[in-house]
Amino acid sequence: MPKKILITGGTGFLGRHLVRKLHEQSDTPIRVLTRNFDLELADMGVELLEGSLTEPQDVRRAVEGVTHVYHLAGRVVRDPRRAHLMYDLHVEGTRHLLDALRDQPVEKIVVASTSGTVGVSRDSDYIADDDSPHAEALVQKWPYYLSKIYAERVCQRFIDDYDMPIVMMRPTLLLGPGDTNQSSTGDVVLFMQKKIPARVDGGLSFVDVRDVADAFIAAMEKAPVGRTYLLGACNLTLADFFRRLEILTDIRAPWLPVPNDALAFGARLLEGALRAVGKRPDVDPVSVDMARHFWYIDSSLAAEELGFSPRSTEQTLRDTVDWIERYHPDFSHRRSSDRREPPAEFVSAATLDFARKLREESTDK
Repeated sequence: MPKKILITGGTGFLGRHLVRKLHEQSDTPIRVLTRNFDLELADMGVELLEGSLTEPQDVRRAVEGVTHVYHLAGRVVRDPRRAHLMYDLHVEGTRHLLDALRDQPVEKIVVASTSGTVGVSRDSDYIADDDSPHAEALVQKWPYYLSKIYAERVCQRFIDDYDMPIVMMRPTLLLGPGDTNQSSTGDVVLFMQKKIPARVDGGLSFVDVRDVADAFIAAMEKAPVGRTYLLGACNLTLADFFRRLEILTDIRAPWLPVPNDALAFGARLLEGALRAVGKRPDVDPVSVDMARHFWYIDSSLAAEELGFSPRSTEQTLRDTVDWIERYHPDFSHRRSSDRREPPAEFVSAATLDFARKLREESTDK
């Protein structure tokens, strides 16, 4: 059977990088299941099949004739009142896909999960690895991560019951260029908009989206069935993270320390007040609550088995900031007009040197 690739979530942040890399590396046909037509992918010659993972008939059409599957489709919603949207896509959508693939001669299915299924703690010394248990008790109030845990369990059941050739990938916070929907780089945008209100004593891990795309391709080629791989470039306190952004942007990092409980209470109070007048806060209570935790992970298994070697964190942050400055509507118009002009009293070194020479010549005479 000729090789053919199916990608769900191909129009997302990670998906676009993956599609582009696969397109550049080979002429293997690529099909993307998408809700809407996408001109960029169509221009690459990608086959676009419009449909939804939540509709079994669409999924059955999508899997016809495919031999390799990248399942990246995801939705990030932090409002608990809309949690059902994530369960429908992450859990039921994954079940529909794997059910449809049971009778297909598929060679491997690489599934995008998240490091937050295992890599979160209140303890700054805790670093999760791929043998760590699900953090179900801790993330039960965060629907995104809870739905991803359930999606992983759906995958494991299909591995155990039907010998499905599944590999699960668990990247941390994705940064880098190309996040048109701010699905992952939104916190960097908030920092650049000076909307991070105070310093929070938490920690995060992040990784370049381009390196994660490479890891997914490596997993398809050589990962053993049933493996999970955590993918992160570094673990940093939030204070260190924002200090690095300060160096790149000349925007002062949040310095005012606020007790975690007071910050969370203030965020909830502000959200309630704004919603009462039909507005939404810049930083929601769920994000504040998550920021008070530590999301540290160990990616050594991916390094050992997939050759995962992410680029420098400085390069990732620099490329993220540069892309936001170029394309985000709040910043893009400034690049041509915001070239820093010297102050009125500024005199160039060349002018000073010329004046010095004139003085020396007049003195000699």
